[in-house]
Amino acid sequence: MTEGSKLSFEEAMDKLQEIINKIESGTLSLEQSLKLFAEGEKLVKICYESLTKAKGKLTEIQNSLGKLEEI
Repeated sequence: MTEGSKLSFEEAMDKLQEIINKIESGTLSLEQSLKLFAEGEKLVKICYESLTKAKGKLTEIQNSLGKLEEI
């Protein structure tokens, strides 16, 4: 994963699943596992930020719909 690259939520989740599968395979060295774990942490952050933004947009939509119902 290159620094500064913008991955979509789906891309980040796919890469995270690949990392999980590799680590769970038990064929990696400790050093390789730790490196992938660190990359996984970055991917989790990307996913969390994407979900937080989506939640904010949904909240805005709900608020807008609530205001329309008041009219």
